[in-house]
Amino acid sequence: MTQRLKHTFEKLKKQNASALVGFVTAGDPNPTESLNIILAMCDAGLDVLELGIPFSDPTADGPVIQRSSARALTRGGNVSAVLDLTRRLRNRIQIPIILFTYYNPILAYGIRPFYEDAASSGADGILVVDLPPEESHEMTAMAPADPLPLIRLIAPTTPPERMGMIARDGAGFLYMVSKTGVTGSGGLDTNEIRHQLKALRTVTSLPVCVGFGISTPADVASVSAIADGVVVGSAFERLIEENLGNPELPSRMGRKVAEFKAATGRDEAEGVGSKP
Repeated sequence: MTQRLKHTFEKLKKQNASALVGFVTAGDPNPTESLNIILAMCDAGLDVLELGIPFSDPTADGPVIQRSSARALTRGGNVSAVLDLTRRLRNRIQIPIILFTYYNPILAYGIRPFYEDAASSGADGILVVDLPPEESHEMTAMAPADPLPLIRLIAPTTPPERMGMIARDGAGFLYMVSKTGVTGSGGLDTNEIRHQLKALRTVTSLPVCVGFGISTPADVASVSAIADGVVVGSAFERLIEENLGNPELPSRMGRKVAEFKAATGRDEAEGVGSKP
C-alpha cells in the first residue's frame, strides 16, 4: 500500500469516519474543466480520487459513465492524456489517486510503459475492472520492484473461498461491488452489503470500499456505517452532464462533495469497522 493510501485510511479510522472515494472520468467534459472540477472536489474534502481512463467499450459502467467516456474521448482522451492530468493534479493535491481502467487501454499503451508512467505521474494504485486474478499474470509479471497496488474487485456473487483468493492477491484496499448490475443503477440493499462485508472481513485486513449504486447522502451514511470507504461515481458524472457549459460547475461539484463527505461519519455502535 502506498503511504498516501495507508495514511488516509489510518487517519479516517482514528476519526471514526469512512473515506469518500470519488470517481470522475478524466477529461470530462474537456481537459481544462476536468482539472478545475477535480481540484474543487479535493478542496471540498474528497479523500481518494478514482480517475477513470475513458474507454469506448466498458462492461461494468452504466449509461451515465459511458456518456462521460464518450465526451472525454471526443476531446482527445486517452491513456497519455490521463497520465498527464495525473501529473498536473499531483503537483497540486496530496490525496491518493487511483487509475480506474479496463485492460484494453493498458495493453494498447504497453504494460511496462504503463506501470512506469503511472508511477512517475504520482498515481497511488491501479484498478483494472475486467482483469481477474487468474488472468493478471501477464500484467503483474511486468510490475516494477515497487509496484503500484492493484486494487481488486469483490462481486456480490463471489463465493467465500474465492474472496480469500482475491484478498490474498489484493493490495491498497479491496473494492466491494454493492450489487449486481452496472454503475449508477439503483437498488442498494444495506443488509446484503453488511452480510457480504462481514464475510469479507474474515479473510482480509485490507480496508474495504463499497461502490455501485451509491447516489445520495443517505446511501453514503448507511454504507459508511459498515465500510472503510464509499465510492461515488455516477452521481458526480450526472452533475457534470447536467451542467455542461455552466461556469459554476466546479463550485457545484464542490458543494456536492461536501454534502457527501458530511455523511461519512460513522456511528461506532453500528460499524463493522476495519479488522484489527
